[in-house]
Amino acid sequence: MSARSTTIWHSCFPGKLYSSLREGGKKVFSGVPPIKELLKRTEEHIKGMVVPGTLFEELGFNYIGPVDGHDVLGLITTLKNMRDLKGPQFLHIMTKKGRGYEPAEKDPITFHAVPKFDPSSGCLPKSSGGLPSYSKIFGDWLCETAAKDNKLMAITPAMREGSGMVEFSRKFPDRYFDVAIAEQHAVTFAAGLAIGGYKPIVAIYSTFLQRAYDQVLHDVAIQKLPVLFAIDRAGIVGADGQTHQGAFDLSYLRCIPGNGHYDPER
Repeated sequence: MSARSTTIWHSCFPGKLYSSLREGGKKVFSGVPPIKELLKRTEEHIKGMVVPGTLFEELGFNYIGPVDGHDVLGLITTLKNMRDLKGPQFLHIMTKKGRGYEPAEKDPITFHAVPKFDPSSGCLPKSSGGLPSYSKIFGDWLCETAAKDNKLMAITPAMREGSGMVEFSRKFPDRYFDVAIAEQHAVTFAAGLAIGGYKPIVAIYSTFLQRAYDQVLHDVAIQKLPVLFAIDRAGIVGADGQTHQGAFDLSYLRCIPGNGHYDPER
């Protein structure tokens, strides 16, 4: 079933009537476990024919979705109806990256972070060339080093392209780990690899490493584990905007015990 059709389904399904019947049934049959369990399984079966939420239902959530995140009115209706439901709710919303702008829909990676350009043409300004970027130099070094050392592992929290790791991910897919937007996990995972005798390298933007500060301090530094952090977008980086400035990295890293910090001359 499509996200659009399930939006229509769930805009009606999690309403007051459903909530009343659901909670009322629980109370009436709470003293009759066999019937209560039968009703529970029946509900799961009916919902399972329409939505893929069995896993979340087993974890105790009332699963609702997938819902079309671009259908704003339908989404609002679903959210309003969910207010009448009791217990933990799990709303699964699906969106498409670049939706509404054709060039971005066709090439979401390129249009993820772009400089100023003319949206009517969809043409991005060409790079001025010149010296290679930090990300390019790091990516080349990573591939060269990995070819000599099979213990090297590379980790990124969903920034493969931005951190120059595309080539590495292609050449060494079994040693490349994209942990998605989970910086804390990236650092703790690296600590675990280090304990296992591997040589983890975490490629991460400076501003996002702040989110994993506790893990850097507690899970890596205090444990004296050999984890290498390749910090991209360190310092003032300009074009990436206000949220991506690595303005605090020197301050928050220098105070960590046993931490060697190497910064290229700017």
